[in-house]
Amino acid sequence: MTSSAAPAGLQRQTLIADTAVALIAERGLRGLTHRAVDEAAGLPAGSTSNLARTRAALLELAITRIAELESPPFAAPVRAPTVEHARELLAQLAADAVHQALTVGRALTVARFELALEATRRPELRAVYDRLGAGFLALATALLAQCGSHAPEADARRLVRWADGVLFNVTAGSGAGRVPDPADLAAEVSCYLAALLGG
Repeated sequence: MTSSAAPAGLQRQTLIADTAVALIAERGLRGLTHRAVDEAAGLPAGSTSNLARTRAALLELAITRIAELESPPFAAPVRAPTVEHARELLAQLAADAVHQALTVGRALTVARFELALEATRRPELRAVYDRLGAGFLALATALLAQCGSHAPEADARRLVRWADGVLFNVTAGSGAGRVPDPADLAAEVSCYLAALLGG
């Protein structure tokens, strides 16, 4: 009985977290309430407050779920045989990640930006939010070292800033609605890497 209860509890937590993220993307943070999550998820009243008693806890649950869904599929990159291959691999990985975040993952991206703004006003959420980019930063740092970077972590932060800029521009900025295709994104990353690393 205990073993079957645990997966059921985990499924309910995932349902609540996914629903919270969807509500943030659809309605903004003002539309996120415990009652709204219960209703949208089709759960009995009080289910969400039993899991996340405060609004801060509910926001943390949503941030953590986004971090899980957006985390890289592997912790470390496959070693590229040459610098050229490493740059090609990094350009493709970055382009694919950005394109996915702008298309099938658009709701996650919108919710992440909403929560990023909230994290600037809630210090207790800052550390949780920062985990979002940790996996991508580690992956980019490892690949940039293979690309010949003399300061791979600093260059990785620059690349992450580029990606965040593209994501904001296309989801909420002046480029809203005009999603670049993966080939254009890969070419843009390649140009950026050439400027950053030389060659």
